[in-house]
Amino acid sequence: MTKAGITLVLVTVLAIIGMTLIEPIAQDAAYHLFADRRSWWRIPNTMDVLSNLPFVFVGLMGLWHMVFHRQHALFWPFLAIFIGVFCTGFGSAYYHWAPANGTLVWDRLPMTVAFMGLLTMVLADRIHIRWRHALVPLLLVGLASVWYWHATESRGAGDLRPYALVQFLPMVLIPLALCLYPAPRRDVGCYVGLVSCYVAAKLLEYFDRPVFELTGSISGHTLKHLVAALATLLLYSLWKQHTRGDGHD
Repeated sequence: MTKAGITLVLVTVLAIIGMTLIEPIAQDAAYHLFADRRSWWRIPNTMDVLSNLPFVFVGLMGLWHMVFHRQHALFWPFLAIFIGVFCTGFGSAYYHWAPANGTLVWDRLPMTVAFMGLLTMVLADRIHIRWRHALVPLLLVGLASVWYWHATESRGAGDLRPYALVQFLPMVLIPLALCLYPAPRRDVGCYVGLVSCYVAAKLLEYFDRPVFELTGSISGHTLKHLVAALATLLLYSLWKQHTRGDGHD
């Protein structure tokens, strides 16, 4: 194994060990209390619900474009990404319609599909194409992390640690893999934008209420959805770059 490979494995192992050493993390009930609770056209929490529509549109764009490139080496990882993005639009809208732990499951499940698809794609693209075969195991790990959280939450002893690992570890491994396995390509800007959007989305999520109080019209969480949707558009652009020259637009 190369030094770069050892570094990725070491970071992963240390993250897993570190997560097991901390106390179980229960879902904070205050998480469901979003700043913007305005309802229009009989849609509760209207802005947080409707701001998920871009996920549906970008997901559809990606899936439609994939029809013409079914033989591409990275077809399956990208398929997972766009299915996850498309379903996140509905899952997140459903959750924000009636915020609670039960509906939050349907928000998180498709997000893990997109995250695991993205991680698989980067590993297969930058390290070796054989990594595409890791897609199914990684998807199972991602989905299991949500199931585990929901099961423990239902028993009154919620534990978000596996889900937190599934969500945040890819955002560490992906930039690390890009640095350790550089390639002379034009896709670097997409990756930089993708990671930047992720960081911005997390900040907007954390400062949901201050942003709403500052603007008086749009909350941090609504903006989070829009910034995250921009990230999915960058993923669509990345897929287009990968398939350029395959014979279809």
